[in-house]
Amino acid sequence: MPRFAANLSLMYNELPFLDRFAAAARDGFTAVEYLFPYAFDAHELAARLRGNGLQQVLFNAPPGGSTLADMAGAWDKGARGTAALPGRQSEFMAGVQAALRYAEVLDCPRIHLLSGIVPPGVERESLKDLCVENLRWAGAEAARAGREVLIEPINLRDMPRYFLNRQDHAHELLDAVQMPSVKVQMDLYHCQIVEGDVATKLRQYLPTGRVAHLQIAGVPERHEPDRGELNYPYLFDLIDALGYSGWIGCEYRPAAGTSQGLGWRDRALAA
Repeated sequence: MPRFAANLSLMYNELPFLDRFAAAARDGFTAVEYLFPYAFDAHELAARLRGNGLQQVLFNAPPGGSTLADMAGAWDKGARGTAALPGRQSEFMAGVQAALRYAEVLDCPRIHLLSGIVPPGVERESLKDLCVENLRWAGAEAARAGREVLIEPINLRDMPRYFLNRQDHAHELLDAVQMPSVKVQMDLYHCQIVEGDVATKLRQYLPTGRVAHLQIAGVPERHEPDRGELNYPYLFDLIDALGYSGWIGCEYRPAAGTSQGLGWRDRALAA
C-alpha cells in the first residue's frame, strides 16, 4: 500500500505555513515534506510535527546563500542550487551543514540537494566532475549524521537549464559517486515531461534500491494525480508490486482546496 506524504509547500497553501501541519494531520496524513525550513526555527517545526503526530520525511538543502537569512530567501531570488556550480563549493558546503543541523532536530532521514542552473555558455557535461566531488563530500557528511542525500532530475520546462533532468543521468552520477548515502529522488511528474515511459523507468530503477523517495503530480498542470495524462492507479499498483516501501511525496498544486481534492488518495488507499 502506498505511503503518502503531504508536501506543505504546495498543499494547504490557503493557510499560513505553520498551520498546514495540523491541516495535513486532520486529513489523515502521517508524514510531510516541504521545500525549505530555513525561514523557521527548527525547534518550532519539530514541535508542530510532534503536536500533530507527523513524521518529517524530506526537505531540500538551501538553494544558495552562506548565512541562514540568505538561505531562507535564496529561492525567491532565483537560486536553484549549487551542487554543480563552479566557484560555489563553500556555499554548497555551508548549505549541506545547515540542512543536516535541521535534519537532526526534525529527525528527518533525507535531504534533497539541488544541482543548480547551468551558466550561459557552459556545457552541462563539463560540470559533472564538480558535481560528483560535491556529492561525495555531502554523502560522507550525511553518513556521519545518519542521513541520506538525494538528487532529483527536474524537467527543463519548469526549470530551464537545470543541471539534472534525466533518470539515467542521475544514476550515472551515482555510479561515479559510489556512496550508499547518496540516492535518487524520482518525481514521476518530471519524469513524464522529460522522458515518458514512466512504468518502464520504475521497473528499471526501483529494484536497484537507489531510489529513496518518490513524488507525484498530475501532468501537465501539476494538479492532483487523478487529473491529467498519467494513469496513477496503474502506477501505484506497479510501485507496490516492485516492493517499494518508501514515501511518496504529494508535490502538486491543488486545483481547488487541498482537502476537497484528496479523493484520489482515498481511492488509492482503499484499493
